[in-house]
Amino acid sequence: MTGVLAVGTERVLERTFQSGVSPVMGTERDVEVVAKAQRRRFSAEYKRRVLREAEACRRPGEVSALLRREGLYSSHLAAWRAAQQRGELAALGAKRRGPTPARPDPRQKRIAELERDNRRWQARAERAEALVEVQKKLAELLGLELPASNGPR
Repeated sequence: MTGVLAVGTERVLERTFQSGVSPVMGTERDVEVVAKAQRRRFSAEYKRRVLREAEACRRPGEVSALLRREGLYSSHLAAWRAAQQRGELAALGAKRRGPTPARPDPRQKRIAELERDNRRWQARAERAEALVEVQKKLAELLGLELPASNGPR
């Protein structure tokens, strides 16, 4: 009898979940699906404030209550205490992640500009040489004599 009841209950629950109705409340479920989770960022001031509050906790369970209230994990507290001992929380702002951006060198900008000009002039010279070769072949086909050149410039 219990097996039949469990199977029947499972079917009812399955149908109610498929329809979007909660079996307990009888209302539709509000579920927010986030496309991609974002990393939480905490300011240095916030970290210092939470650490001060944690240090002020004297009775058992107060730190746990603080962490639950703030939505933090004990590992946050441990990492922030270590950072405070290293002196990282004494800075004004949060430390930016990733490599430090290099300052652009004005010489590099000039070099890039000259290389771009160089490529453009080389392409133009190659087109001119190809045009001269076509003219030579055309003159040869037509039987025209071209004036003697002085050689490459």
